[in-house]
Amino acid sequence: MKVLITGFNPFGGEKINPAWKAVKNMKNEIAGAEIVKVQVPTVFGDSIEKLSQAIEMEKPDITLCIGQAGGRFEISVERVAINIDDARIPDNKGNQPIDTAVFEDGKEAYFAKLPIKAMVKEAREKNIPAAVSNTAGTFVCNHIMYGLLYIIDKNYPDMKGGFVHVPFIPEQVMDKKNTPSMSLDDITKGLEYLVKAAVENEEDIKVTGGKIC
Repeated sequence: MKVLITGFNPFGGEKINPAWKAVKNMKNEIAGAEIVKVQVPTVFGDSIEKLSQAIEMEKPDITLCIGQAGGRFEISVERVAINIDDARIPDNKGNQPIDTAVFEDGKEAYFAKLPIKAMVKEAREKNIPAAVSNTAGTFVCNHIMYGLLYIIDKNYPDMKGGFVHVPFIPEQVMDKKNTPSMSLDDITKGLEYLVKAAVENEEDIKVTGGKIC
């Protein structure tokens, strides 16, 4: 089995992106699966193009895209991607689409093709804060998650795939008062636990993972 994992380069004025730093630090084999790591640009369009090229080259069984969500306390396994780009800030090429479809011929939304609750359970049992998230935002993170699930829907129906957000690491919050963070080591371990669960669980488990609001 092969798992493709992507991480974004820094954006929004940050000098580092914990998503890519953690991906780089992950083991090269998890639960018997080969791990392939690819950095993608934080750019609308280009990120999906780089992802598509990597999928075509590697033919993975599972593809997991990782991004930064500064301000979140836990590792967030995303449930759904929506067909909209609505950028609060420009991407790394200065693009700032507003109310634009990711793919005109795509569905309004795609749900992750992953055992998301089993993944969260695996991380939490290892004392890594994790939760199901019901919004990937409307920036490049949602963009690439939607792009991945669109690609799966159109071309790779047997492939699993989805997206995970990770918090800031401590060095990023030195000048951000009262902003949560997680150590890079814990983020890396958390991602490895998520991959393990994705590899080992063909079907998801039936436990609550919802939120009131």
